[in-house]
Amino acid sequence: MSIWTELIGVDYRHAYVETGGFPTRALQAGPEDGEHVVFLHGTTGHLEAFVRNIPAHAERYRCHAVDMLGHGYTGKPDRPGEIPAYVEHLMSYLDAVGAERAHLVGESLGGWVASWAASEYPDRVASLQLLCMGGTKVNPAVMERLKTSTRAAALEDDVSFTRDRLRLLWAEWDEDLGDELTQVRYGIYHHPDFQHNLHNLLALQEPEARERNLLRPDRMARIKAPTLVVWGNKNPLGDVPEAEAIAAAIPGARLEVFPECGHWPQHEKADLYNPLSLAFLATASTAG
Repeated sequence: MSIWTELIGVDYRHAYVETGGFPTRALQAGPEDGEHVVFLHGTTGHLEAFVRNIPAHAERYRCHAVDMLGHGYTGKPDRPGEIPAYVEHLMSYLDAVGAERAHLVGESLGGWVASWAASEYPDRVASLQLLCMGGTKVNPAVMERLKTSTRAAALEDDVSFTRDRLRLLWAEWDEDLGDELTQVRYGIYHHPDFQHNLHNLLALQEPEARERNLLRPDRMARIKAPTLVVWGNKNPLGDVPEAEAIAAAIPGARLEVFPECGHWPQHEKADLYNPLSLAFLATASTAG
């Protein structure tokens, strides 16, 4: 099996979109006149995190899974990656594809960016799905674990370090898809531009930078978009009380916790996530 066999039968486009002077790699699919849904990955991640979700969503929605600024094969500015810059890049992408409003699905760092965008640009965010979202607290142990494991995966030639970095995200490792995702990520991590930019992608794992970018309760209280918080009960990077606090801070937010699930609920539990997401989007579309 291949991660790309997930897309058999889907009319998709692998594109590079000019966004504010940087080419943005994107996987686009679904009806061009459909409501836009943008999928945003986590720290040092890439758009392949959502290949299990695009087919179901593309039946109705115009889907965009993107490599965020500095990530994957998207352009890499030589400056620390902080949340306002990621939000600016997201808005540039929406402008470039003609999306006045979009539903945002963000995993980990992607949820942090999506929430910040919703608080700053409420008219452009139709709804939010926050999947094991980061950015609401400073946890030095988790931050150090991410830095250490990512640096090893990117700077060591042994592919096992990349596999170990991916294993952090799953409660139960899928040998077939996990091994292919490892090869995809190994190729990204060992590209010279990625390695040169790695310190910028890990900027938010430094306490001072994280503090000034935190999603504090007052910012989350400004979010007006319908919000779904999805969590794994075995998420190694944040426990369920963290999810409960996020859902409590965002007006009207709903929380769903998946059993036997780690940090990638949309991938590890796609059979649970996809119908939940589609039902939520249908309600959010009606509400909008």
